[in-house]
Amino acid sequence: MKTSSLGDVIHNLPVIGDIRRHFPQALIDWCVEESFSAIPRLHPGVGKVIPVAVRRWRKKLLQSATWKEMAAFRRQISSETYDAIIDTQGLLKSALIASRAQGPCFGYAADSAREPTAARWYDRHFHVSRDLHAVVRNRRLAAAALGYQAECGPDYGIEAPPAGFSWLPHRPYVVFLTATSRDDKLWPEANWLTLGRTLNSQGISAILPGGSAIERGRAARLAAGIPGALAAPPMDIPALASLLSGARAAIGVDTGLTHLAVALKTPTVAIYTATDPGLTGVLGTGFHRNLGGKAQTPSPDAVLGELQAVLA
Repeated sequence: MKTSSLGDVIHNLPVIGDIRRHFPQALIDWCVEESFSAIPRLHPGVGKVIPVAVRRWRKKLLQSATWKEMAAFRRQISSETYDAIIDTQGLLKSALIASRAQGPCFGYAADSAREPTAARWYDRHFHVSRDLHAVVRNRRLAAAALGYQAECGPDYGIEAPPAGFSWLPHRPYVVFLTATSRDDKLWPEANWLTLGRTLNSQGISAILPGGSAIERGRAARLAAGIPGALAAPPMDIPALASLLSGARAAIGVDTGLTHLAVALKTPTVAIYTATDPGLTGVLGTGFHRNLGGKAQTPSPDAVLGELQAVLA
């Protein structure tokens, strides 16, 4: 059980590999917010994906169609009896969702959960330090619940076919992930322009995806100022995974897609300007770097310095 957000969902992927290593015959279903359901579908160890639409339902509670969808969801999530239901989110909403499934429910103790009241809904709870990285916390909770040790590095267990898009340039490319949920997490456009122009001089194109109209506008504006760069057309998560999988590297701000790049083992530099990457920064087994932090703005030279090892 890990419903949202995109980064949180990606942080939970290593739990699937851990469980399958210790219980090879385990059947694993995943309840997830509908807009992120493509992520667990990338993992071959996940069986049934059960979408939930809390975000959308909250905006339309007065509509009869919403209540019909909610009733259908309750029927779906309670249609199986599980040996274990694990809520790694630690929120009241995720605990309530988990309680609708049939079987013993496990989660964080009140001193470990992000929302302490969530612990009231679990049959068993476990203390997991809040000073650990989110990926480590998820893995330790599942290990405690199921009685094993999670010793090795995180294996996200997902792959995507390399990009075969006709619009890609015929030379190596780096993906610029410039969009994030808050303006204070953005990296200055002047820095993206400097970085992109330097990469172009090295024979590498910058590809800039964007989701919303504002994000696509920023991508187009930056691509217009960088020789050889290209603003990508609208893409869904599986297509973005393929784009990232085929890239020489990814450079991204504090956003879920930066975590997706690391999960795919694409060399990644993550840029933080308003948040501390210590507990939620990118973490994986391939090349990855976290730069910056609260009230810090890494320079283009700092980013390039980290990238040279993988671009040479």
